[in-house]
Amino acid sequence: MGASSPGYARFMAGSVTAAFDDSVSWSRQEGDFSSPDVSESVNLTHVERRLIKSAFIRIRVENLDIAAAFVSDLMSKYSAYAASTTIQENSRHYSLRVPSHHYDAFLTEMNGMGRLIHRSENTEDVTLRYFDLEGRLESKRELLRTFQSYLGRANNIEEILSVEARIADLQREIEFVGTQLRNLANRIDYSTIDLNLLGPVGAPLNRRETFGERSRQLLGNFGGFLSTVAIVLLGIVIYGIPILVVLSLLFWVLFGRIGLLKKLWHVVMNK
Repeated sequence: MGASSPGYARFMAGSVTAAFDDSVSWSRQEGDFSSPDVSESVNLTHVERRLIKSAFIRIRVENLDIAAAFVSDLMSKYSAYAASTTIQENSRHYSLRVPSHHYDAFLTEMNGMGRLIHRSENTEDVTLRYFDLEGRLESKRELLRTFQSYLGRANNIEEILSVEARIADLQREIEFVGTQLRNLANRIDYSTIDLNLLGPVGAPLNRRETFGERSRQLLGNFGGFLSTVAIVLLGIVIYGIPILVVLSLLFWVLFGRIGLLKKLWHVVMNK
């Protein structure tokens, strides 16, 4: 049966309902990543809002080590973790991921760490985006099941190849939308707190070396000098002695007992 078969013609025309009695509308599911209006399927008035919370805090502390230990205790207490940590001589920077239901309590306990220099917070409502992605994902999964069902009823190779190609496209789209939804859900479930801890004002940027440290440095430099001298002597032994031997041999041949140059000179002068 060729491409003009009734089953294939219905398939290419987009009438999935006519092809295998499915109640899903082809026009609603064959578009790009569009999905039904969220407001049609979900009453957001009674839905828990999906919020992404973040904060940036800068605190001056008297002792960085004690403050860092306190932050570590807070992370253990509230099941948080540090996505990144930067340690400098007189400061610490943390990018903290805190479970959203512990976000407010975590911030409250940080108030007594030291003198607050700066604090800013941001809350982004992504409820519509979340349910839109969720709706897209479910819509594409339903369409994938429809095509998989139709694959077993295909009448010829052309129909099979067309359906398999659409199935592959849908699987890629499902993976893409699913990744977007998982990333969004992760940002909702875990709030981000960027924390900067600054050490005391006037803390020495360059600490003076102690006598012991200077002594060790001097001994290290002297050891390096001895190593250099040893390498030079070793080079003289390895390369200098053979060179001297060769030069002595040449001198003995040319000017010594053999005296080839002297003999050549006498021959030239006697001519």
